[in-house]
Amino acid sequence: MNYENYYWGMNIIWWGLWMVLLFWIFAIPYDIPGQRRKKDSAFDILQKRYAEGKITESEYYDKKKILEEEFRKS
Repeated sequence: MNYENYYWGMNIIWWGLWMVLLFWIFAIPYDIPGQRRKKDSAFDILQKRYAEGKITESEYYDKKKILEEEFRKS
């Protein structure tokens, strides 16, 4: 048998397809179900709580002011 154009049982086209697939799975930054994603910042959480109605407008602005002051310190 002549295995000149085969690499461990697969020709070069299949290895290329596997590399593209692995790159797509691990390197593309889209939201793929089950993929780890960046944690929400404190400001994002505050905005979500305000949008859901869990805190009032005055609480939102008070906490936003505190977060902005903390951000300026660091």
